[in-house]
Amino acid sequence: MRRKEREIKDKAEIESIINKASVCRLAMTDGKQPYLVPLCFGYKDNALYFHSAREGKKLDILRKNNNVCFEFDTDHELVASENACDWGMKYRSVIGYGTASLLDEPESKEKALEIILEHYSAKGLFSYREKGFQKTMIIKVDIESMTGKKAG
Repeated sequence: MRRKEREIKDKAEIESIINKASVCRLAMTDGKQPYLVPLCFGYKDNALYFHSAREGKKLDILRKNNNVCFEFDTDHELVASENACDWGMKYRSVIGYGTASLLDEPESKEKALEIILEHYSAKGLFSYREKGFQKTMIIKVDIESMTGKKAG
C-alpha cells in the first residue's frame, strides 16, 4: 500500500467495515477482460458467501478461473474545498483476494443463505420454497488476504 498512514491492519476494524457494508463488489477475469459485479453477501469464518442463479456470466467465468478480488467501502463523505486540488473523500474500504467455489448441496446452500440473511439483520429460522431453492447456487470465497484503508 502506497499510503501506509491510511492502512488498516487491525482485523477487527477490517471486519467492522465488512459488517457495515451493504454491497460487496466481486471481480473476476474472463480471459483478459475483467468482470465486476455488485452483490449482496454474507461473511463468516474468513469466507464470503453470495447467492446466484444456477447459470450466467459470473458462474461461467468462475468455472474457468476461480481466482477473485473483492471490495467493500463504507462511511463515504465528500470533502469540499475552495482549492480544486484539495477536494477529497472520507471513506473506509477493504480489498481482498480469494478463491471461489460453487456450493450446490442443500445443507451447504441453506447455511450460506442464513449467513447472507444474518448480514442484513434477518434472524430466525427460515423456510425456502423448493422451486426457488433448487434454482439457487452459492458462491463461496475463501479469503486468502485482505487489507483495509481509510481516509479522513
